[in-house]
Parts: sequence; C-alpha cells; structure tokens
Amino acid sequence: MAFDIEMIKKLYSNFGTRIEAARKVTGKSLSLTEKILYAHLWEGAATKAYGRGADYVDFAPDRVAMQDATAQMALLQFMQSGRTKVAVPSTVHCDHLIQAETGATADLAKAKDQNKEVYDFLASVSDKYGIGFWKPGAGIIHQVVLEQYAFPGGMMIGTDSHTVNAGGLGVVAIGVGGADACDVMAGLPWELKFPKLIGVKLTGKLSGWTASKDIILKVAGILTVKGGTGAILEYFGDGATSLSCTGKGTICNMGAEIGATTSIFGYDNKMAEYLKGTGRADVAEAANAIAEHLTGDAAVYADPSKYFDQVIEINLSELEPHINGPFTPDLAWPLSKFADAVKVNGWPEKLEVGLIGSCTNSSYEDITRAASIAKQATDHGLKAVSEFTITPGSEQVRYTVNRDGYLGIFEKMGGVVLANACGPCIGQWARHSNDPSKKNSILTSYNRNFAKRNDGNPNTHAFVASPEITTALAIAGSLTFNPMTDYLTNDKGEKIKLAEPQGIEMPLKGFAVEDAGFQAPAADGSSVVVKVDPDSKRLQLLAPFAEWEHKDLNGLKLLIKAKGKCTTDHISMAGPWLKFRGHLDNISNNMLIGALNFFNEKTDSVKNQLTGEYGPVPATQRAYKAAGIGSIVVGDENYGEGSSREHAAMEPRFLGVRAVLVKSFARIHETNLKKQGMLALTFANKEDYDKILEDDSIDIEGLLAFAPDKQLQVVLNHADGSNETIQVNHTYNAQQIEWFKAGAALNIIRKEFENR
Repeated sequence: MAFDIEMIKKLYSNFGTRIEAARKVTGKSLSLTEKILYAHLWEGAATKAYGRGADYVDFAPDRVAMQDATAQMALLQFMQSGRTKVAVPSTVHCDHLIQAETGATADLAKAKDQNKEVYDFLASVSDKYGIGFWKPGAGIIHQVVLEQYAFPGGMMIGTDSHTVNAGGLGVVAIGVGGADACDVMAGLPWELKFPKLIGVKLTGKLSGWTASKDIILKVAGILTVKGGTGAILEYFGDGATSLSCTGKGTICNMGAEIGATTSIFGYDNKMAEYLKGTGRADVAEAANAIAEHLTGDAAVYADPSKYFDQVIEINLSELEPHINGPFTPDLAWPLSKFADAVKVNGWPEKLEVGLIGSCTNSSYEDITRAASIAKQATDHGLKAVSEFTITPGSEQVRYTVNRDGYLGIFEKMGGVVLANACGPCIGQWARHSNDPSKKNSILTSYNRNFAKRNDGNPNTHAFVASPEITTALAIAGSLTFNPMTDYLTNDKGEKIKLAEPQGIEMPLKGFAVEDAGFQAPAADGSSVVVKVDPDSKRLQLLAPFAEWEHKDLNGLKLLIKAKGKCTTDHISMAGPWLKFRGHLDNISNNMLIGALNFFNEKTDSVKNQLTGEYGPVPATQRAYKAAGIGSIVVGDENYGEGSSREHAAMEPRFLGVRAVLVKSFARIHETNLKKQGMLALTFANKEDYDKILEDDSIDIEGLLAFAPDKQLQVVLNHADGSNETIQVNHTYNAQQIEWFKAGAALNIIRKEFENR
C-alpha cells in the first residue's frame, strides 16, 4: 500500500467539486494546472478567479520533502515555530552529503562517518516531529519521491529546485526555500503568485537515438534560462502520452533550468503502469476513478492558444538528439551540428569524463538504454576511452538493475558505479585530476552545467545530454563523435557502428529491494531529544533576526556590484561547503565568493570602504557588521537562478546585508530573501545599474510608507560629494511587507504560536 493513501483518497473525494467551483468562477474550461491549483486553495472551494502572474494566492500543499543539505536549516527554523509535530506528511532524504570519489561502497561508508552528527541530528529531529527519514544511500530525493510519494493531482513543495521532477507523475511540485517548508509543516498556508501557463504540445513519437531528455534540451533552447520564470509548463498531446512516466519526470526535472515554477503532464496509462509497478496499485485505482479531472479539459487542448499564455509545439518524430552547453543549460545544439560547434568555438574535443544518472536520468529505462550501448561496445572489444561513472537514483533502482545484470555491463566497459546520491551533479566530486584548473570537457546526463558546478574548475566545459548519448561519446572519448553517423575502431581494426539504443521502461521481473533505507518516525516524539552539540562546527541553533528599525535605511555601503550571471552557486557555493549547511555562521564564510566584481573583474575581491583595501567578500561584510554598518548587494539579470538554497538569502541577512538590488530575480531566490526579512528590489530603469559606483554609500527611502505596488527611492551618495536618486520596484504584497517589518516570516509564525 502507498504512503499516505488516506490523505490521497480524501483529496480525491473533493476534487470534482472543487474543479466545478473553479469552472464556475472562471467561466471557462480548465487546464490541468489550473485544476490542481484551484483544488488546493487554502480557502477551500474557489469563490473568485485569480489573475495569472498578478494575484498572490494561499495554497494548501499535500506534503513537504527536504534533502539533507537544505533540511538542516529548514528544520532548525521549524524548531523555532513552537509546533510539536508536522501538519502535513513530510520527509527528509540524505542524498547531498555523499562525496563521489572511488565508488559506492567506500564513498557511502566515508560519508556516514564524516557526516554522522548531521545524520544523527536529522534522524532525531525527524523522529521527534513525525517526519519520514530516508537514510544515506537510500537514494536521491526526487527519484525516491517519484517512486514512493508522488501521485496524480497532488501538490507538494520541496527544499530543492528539482522538486519539479514529480510533475512526471502529474504533481504540481514546486521547489522552495526552507522557510516556506517551515510554514507548511507548521500548518500555515503557502503563498505563491498565481503562475502563468505555457503549453507544450507534443506530437509524433520518439525513435532511435532520441530520448525524453532531448525534449527538455530543445525546450531549454527555445525558452532560455529565464523564459519559464513565473510560469508552469503543461505538456500535452499524443506525443506526451507516448512517453514513459520516468521520461516525463526527466522533462519536468530540467524545467528548473528554464526558471519554470514547475512542469506537469496529465494522468495517463503510462503513469498508471508506473504506479502499479512501484507498489501503488491503490493510488492508480483511486486516480482511475477521477481520471477525467487529472488532465486538462478537451477544449483547452483543442485550442491551446486560447487558454495558455504561450504555446510551443514539438514534433517528436522530427526531434534530433541534443547536447546543451557549455556553462549554461540553454545553449542547445542538435547532435548533427554539435561537432562543428565544438571546433568553431575551440572547446576541448577530448571528452575527459562521461557521467550518467542523477535525479534527472537514473530510471530503469535510462539505465537499460545506456547499457544497451555499453554492451555493444564490450561485445566488440571496446571500452570507454573517457572516465565513466554511473549514479543510480535510488536503492530500489540500483538493486533492480544490478539484479538484472546492467551494472555489470557498465563495469565491464570500465565504468564506476557511484553511491545512490547526488555526487558530481552538485559538486560533491573528488575528481581525479593532476591539474584541477586545466581546460577540459565533460558530458553528463545531469541538469545543470554552470561554471565550476561539477568540480569547482572554471575551465571545465560541462555539457548535458541523454544517458545513451553520454555513454556513446564516452566510448569514443570525443565530443565530435556522432553515434548516428560515425564509426568506432576496435583493437582488431574493425569498424563498429553502434546500433540505436534499446530500453525497457519497467523491469520485466518487477522492482526489488532488500532495504530501501526508510525509517519511520516515533509514534510519540515528545520524549525524543534532538541531537545538537553546542560546540559543533556543523550544526548551530538559530537566533531570531532583528526587527526592522522603523526608519529608512541610510549609509549602506556597497558590498559588491555583481557582473553577469550570479546563481545561488555563486552566492553560496556547494561542494565542500555542504558540510556547513546546518551552521549559519560557518557557511556564511562562502557568501558571494563566486560572484564577479564589476569593478575589478575578480571573484571574492571587493573594496572595504572603511580601509580602502581589497579583500574577501565575507570578511569585508563582517567588518561592516562589526562597525554596525549595513550594506547592499547589486546584481544583474536573473539574479539567484539555480538551486533553491535559502542559505543564499540567510547568509547576507546574518552578516548584515540589508538589501539586494538587481535588474531581475529568479523566483525562488526573491521569495527566500523576502522570507528572511531582506529587501529584494529591482531597478525601475535597468540602465541605472551603471550608476552604481564602487565607493557609494546608499540610502533606501520610502520605507515608512512601504506598500504594495509603490516604488521606493534609492539615493546614491558618491565619493565626490554628489548624489542622485533612482526609483526601484518591488513585488511585496501586504503580508510580505509584514515579514520585512518583523525581521523575518518565521518571527511572525513564532509569535502567533506563543500568543495562542
């Protein structure tokens, strides 16, 4: 039986009624996205229609999921809320802290030893507050959620941007910061601006070398890294129903790379088969009973331009395999043009490493398709020329593909099986290299490929493709190899042409596992003691942030004017810093060390206005904090794109940064800043970015009249004695302004509980 089946049945029992109420107030047919959103209104049945991209709406998500790196801060915050148990089903998944180095067994053992106090904390806090705990080695959060918890028509939030993976099973699944998760676990509504809708019509059918991954690589090329911001992508059409459930998950997973709030597919036979195959026939049966409500209305799909804000159409029969990159996931290259692009751009042709798996592509189907290529190679006496790694998505998948012989095929080809964890995808990779700064190329079936993300080397050219394309190119050892047209040569001098990959969506003998790695919480957690050593370097109990002083902010020093792409990886790096995710003071030493300073084109080098000297960003900010001086960060377009990590907002808040002023924000980061009591502002005139000078002291005026849709004024006091005033915008609603005034959203939650 599925987890939380009674919760699912209760939701389904009201689904039809709530959808009818939504049709009534909107006066139109509904997309699947709208059905699920209206079915999850905090108020219950809809009494009004909400404006897309305009109205803030309170929702009631069905569940919360947290990975170990973000769960630490989320649960440290939850402990301040005063609650004794989570209000909705919630889980913690230990997948981020396991570093890939030599192989699954040794890496997992090392991680359990090095991270013991963090795992003990997460296990104990989960035990106390009624949270399901998935042990290290159990698998990557998004794959486990798809296998165990996702259900059609559901709504969930997760403290990881790739929570959206669950859209492959028809869930509105959204990545958030830990403060949002804290709200929902505390039994409060979750606020989201009602998203715009982008419809993606898929026609035809995939064949040959083309895989589900190529659909989202194509979409990323069309929409770019911010084209989906503020929108949910809804896939439909005959091409959509032909895709496997896990293939749909791959597409939804990488929707995070285009800034989408989430992505989703309607319920179909492929989803029903996956539910049954993963031991959830009861969910499939319940979904079948309301199947008409778990997809968009026929009228919507018949005339999509009338119902969606934007419509994209892709013919899968004509789609070519793609490789995206380097340095950004939206630089899309059809395979037939990629080799020329490599040569024209001077990218390193030699493929150093091929890496498959991760939360994006580690399904049974993915593994079997890639293994079919590997087997052809070994049958003809070929091995991988490049290093080659395989990351299973869960213990259930790993156990099953191992039982069926596929991991052995990869190992025979020269591959190394890594732990069921994120590993190199998030920078948890002890890469084997004699020159960690050399210019080189890697190819992955992951989702992100920002500079330095995988191995910390800014000169690593990371490209993204399907597992089967990655496998083929790793065998060849070259980025210019096209398996659709080119031949390989074995030791006998024989010319080998790889046949098209063959895969199996679901294991013929069913999934199997000896120990999935799940630990249920205590029935009564009141006597459980949460384990936090006061002298720990990895965990630190939180103190509330201070309230706003009820006056304008004057004399703020410019900390940094970031130039170009500034993702959450630049603001709060992962990799070796992951070990400090539960210790706000220690991890704040990585604040903005990856951001490029506009004034000297260097990273982690900014001018301290108190001394006139250049130094690291965190040290400079700590000097301002010690002097009782606030500061401001200035940024470029789509500031804070990438991971949902709220540390990128909490670190500046903790160290005394008062405002972040940018050309535009990525959605999750903007919300995270608001939750922590920061001012998240945008230039009314983007050219005003150029007016910010290195020695500026800055005033933010108008806060005593802070109100929705009302501009604030920023006064730039230049070192030569001159000053100029610019207008800045914000997206705060009335409730979010109260977060700012209180010092953080959590301060309000705690006071509400204390006053009961």
